[in-house]
Amino acid sequence: MEAIRKQASKLREQVARQQQAVLKQFGGGGYGGSDNMVTDEVELQQHQKLEKLYISTRAGKHYQRDIVRGVEGYIVTGSKQVEIGAKLSEDSRKYGSENNCTSGNMLSRAALSYSHAHAQMEKERGNLLKALTTQVAEPLRAMVMGAPLEDARHLAQRYDRMRQEAEAQAIEVSKRQARVRETPGNAESAMKLEAAETKLQDLKSNMTILGKEAAAALTAVEAQQQRLTLQRLIAMVEAERAYHQRVLQILDQLEGEMISERQRIEAPPTPSVDNSMAPPPSYEEVNGVYASQTHNGMTDSMGYFLGEVLFPYHAESEVELNLSIGDFIVVRKVTNNGWAEGECKGKAGWFPFGYIERRDRVLASKVAEVF
Repeated sequence: MEAIRKQASKLREQVARQQQAVLKQFGGGGYGGSDNMVTDEVELQQHQKLEKLYISTRAGKHYQRDIVRGVEGYIVTGSKQVEIGAKLSEDSRKYGSENNCTSGNMLSRAALSYSHAHAQMEKERGNLLKALTTQVAEPLRAMVMGAPLEDARHLAQRYDRMRQEAEAQAIEVSKRQARVRETPGNAESAMKLEAAETKLQDLKSNMTILGKEAAAALTAVEAQQQRLTLQRLIAMVEAERAYHQRVLQILDQLEGEMISERQRIEAPPTPSVDNSMAPPPSYEEVNGVYASQTHNGMTDSMGYFLGEVLFPYHAESEVELNLSIGDFIVVRKVTNNGWAEGECKGKAGWFPFGYIERRDRVLASKVAEVF
């Protein structure tokens, strides 16, 4: 009879272990073991909250680490680019300072402009790398390695271990209860059951307190992670934006300088007025000039025609005309000494004939601008 009773007790223990295994497999999830009879509704909610917080802070920590690694890689490659850019800037400066080209110094001036601009850009890149280090990488690295996160995670892990211990103690209580039922009146079995139940209640009480502490710590860490990581991302965007804006300004200025040099190279030489050329006659001296064929070296055999201004000319006396590139002028007289007389934009006067070019066809809108 005693052998049968012992065999039945072993069978019950085996069934209890199998039930526990099934509950662990299909119960609450991976973090914190099962959600079996050791938990009530409040504790279950606490456990699920801790599980979510643990996963969230772990993902946040990994993302912060990814940002730090990305920034560190950017700093390494950026430092190499600064080195290359500085070398190119120095080479350009050396060429611009030492080159003596026989056909002009336009390229030397362009090389010096390029050197100065690149030196400025590499300085801006260096400032960007410093900002990424001090404003992004270092704060995030400090939080990844910081005590608050690790302390909160240790609390959660302690809670998990205590929860598993409470589950094991609950199984022990079940066993003790079965033995008391099998041997009613056995004082030793009753005392052991009471001790097991007392230990289980202590574990549950401590587990509740520890769960609240872990949840509070992880909630604070999660909020700090979200806030600090967002701030560092904004700081990174602002630093990169300021860098690119400054570089764009430098490149715009450099492009303007180099295009100006190119225009000077490609532009045809401006005709010069011969200093020995006599000044244009006053209108009093040529009174009636339009009625005669020749007068004082002038000829109107060409007749009236339209000319386009190719080079600007600034009048040096009140009888001369100011010319701007692109203006159209009615040419009425051309002298043998290089002067011409005509009308442009309602004003008449003299100008160097070499500053214009005859046009046989002109848009009507351009003709209207002459008068």
